[in-house]
Amino acid sequence: MAREFIRMNTESKTSPSKIPEVNLGFWAIKILATTLGEVGGNAVTLTLGFGYLAGTAIFGSLLVFLLVAQLRSDRFRPILYWAVITATTLAGTTLADFCDRSLGIGYLGGSLILLASVLATLILWKRTLGTVAVETVRTPKAEGFYWATIMFSQTLGTALGDWMADSTGLGYEGSALLIFVALAGVTALFFFTRVSRAALFWAAFVLTRPLGATLANTLDKPPASGGLGIGDITLSGMLALAMVVCVLLIPQRAGRHPAQADAA
Repeated sequence: MAREFIRMNTESKTSPSKIPEVNLGFWAIKILATTLGEVGGNAVTLTLGFGYLAGTAIFGSLLVFLLVAQLRSDRFRPILYWAVITATTLAGTTLADFCDRSLGIGYLGGSLILLASVLATLILWKRTLGTVAVETVRTPKAEGFYWATIMFSQTLGTALGDWMADSTGLGYEGSALLIFVALAGVTALFFFTRVSRAALFWAAFVLTRPLGATLANTLDKPPASGGLGIGDITLSGMLALAMVVCVLLIPQRAGRHPAQADAA
């Protein structure tokens, strides 16, 4: 009886989430998705010649369709969740390129605007719901803030990655190395300090986007520009296959969290 009481009491304080538990597998798939987003966006806008505006319309429509399905879902569905994540990286890539290049805002200007958008969304989320911790994403309003933050961060990552590689003199490899160092710093803060876990999660989420962008550029740009010259369409297929395999094989489960979450 005592064990049953404890089990029921524990279950009453937790509720399922439609987003996955954050672990090493989560970050591995996330980096694959961001790399695919960069390459896939370039494949449509540059290789196939659709251009940035049409590419944004194509991937934006795909994102809306998948996001509606995600919001209507009653539980965590790995394939659907990661399809939405990939759609945000694809749309973020083409949108950032359209703003930075077609509208002439520039990499630095675009990065600053999008960084401000990410911070504004997180501040509004925090003031509205009291926390930005992903473990508490269990209501439509929280999920709305969650996906808005992800979309801004994915778009920011494209602009930031391009700015680092093209405007700072670091190149693709140098930019990737710098981001790896920054992620190592975030990891160290996670394990050895009491810095807000929510803040560290979002810092890592933002940083893995330009990491994917610089890794993608290392693979698909021509050798004369410091890349390996793998075709965007071929590379997109390879990355998509790798991602599907990882989503199917890496154990995943819905995140579980206190029903009355502490503020971040």
